[in-house]
Amino acid sequence: MAYAERGVSAPPEVVFNTATDPDRISSWLPEPLLSSDPAREGDAGQLRARWTARGADWSAELHVEPVDAGGSRLRLELGGGGEDVDRLADEALNSLAREVADNLQAG
Repeated sequence: MAYAERGVSAPPEVVFNTATDPDRISSWLPEPLLSSDPAREGDAGQLRARWTARGADWSAELHVEPVDAGGSRLRLELGGGGEDVDRLADEALNSLAREVADNLQAG
């Protein structure tokens, strides 16, 4: 299991909506989860979402929390096999932050 955290200069709702947008998910969620048609469950009220790979041992849980000045703190818990799970968790949050920035610039 790997854990990664980072801050983003965007409102929590924008971050959560970007993260859970089916059209944007492939740009940030790690490949092992995408290749197995992940099942998503979530709680929009708590800005929490979880993806579980069907037929595989991969899972991801994202928490988005508000911070001062209208920003967000992202916490990702990534479960899966292999040595690269820590790197994948960091890369996933960096990719999500880029998607959020792109989403804000487009809107």
